[in-house]
Amino acid sequence: MMIKLNQINKIFSDKHQSFHCLKDLNLEVKQGEFTVIAGPSGSGKSTLLNIIGLLDKPSSGSYEFDGQNVAKLNNNQLADIRREKIGFVFQAYNLMPVLTALENTEMIMEFCNVDKKVRRQRAMETLEAVGLGEFKNRFPAQLSGGQQQRVAVARAIAAQPLLVVADEPTANLDSHSTESLLDLMQSLNQELGVTFLFSSHDPRVIDRAHRVVHLQDGQIVKDVCTNNNDQQVAV
Repeated sequence: MMIKLNQINKIFSDKHQSFHCLKDLNLEVKQGEFTVIAGPSGSGKSTLLNIIGLLDKPSSGSYEFDGQNVAKLNNNQLADIRREKIGFVFQAYNLMPVLTALENTEMIMEFCNVDKKVRRQRAMETLEAVGLGEFKNRFPAQLSGGQQQRVAVARAIAAQPLLVVADEPTANLDSHSTESLLDLMQSLNQELGVTFLFSSHDPRVIDRAHRVVHLQDGQIVKDVCTNNNDQQVAV
């Protein structure tokens, strides 16, 4: 099991009040899944993805990622896992403005000490796969929102992670860009076995998912898998 969350709680507190964002949440995700976390704003989707992506820690409960109990790992060990095994696609893209599209795509591989020639070739191939080969030398400010999102996806997948975590990846894309992006992600999922975990309320994303986990008020209220015959079975 790639992801195993058990009785996860997340509470945000300040001097005046506290907010119970995730409540006794249990979730398992297998290698190779193409899963959407769906739910209204404020349901806990982004918080859950941040915990799964090791960007945040739960207030209580246990989490195993790729067979490791991550609660026992220090910050450096967590950073190693994020760098080597997890790719991120953020709503705000989080591209480095002083780097070109190609350099942004290479960035994670450089942190992983991938040979310069190898990472340059892989980054170029990935940019071509997302339809941006001819824009490799452009800076983020010279790209449209949809193009920046594609660079963010290229950066996430170029290092060939086990898991790609995507927070509302189609929020700023038109229909054509959305379909192209989802085609690419499905291809990577099917051909390389990359696990994709999205937060989204976009029906175009949900329609492509193999599994839809519905969150409401910090709890899973429905977990629906779609098999090859397009029959839906509530779990």
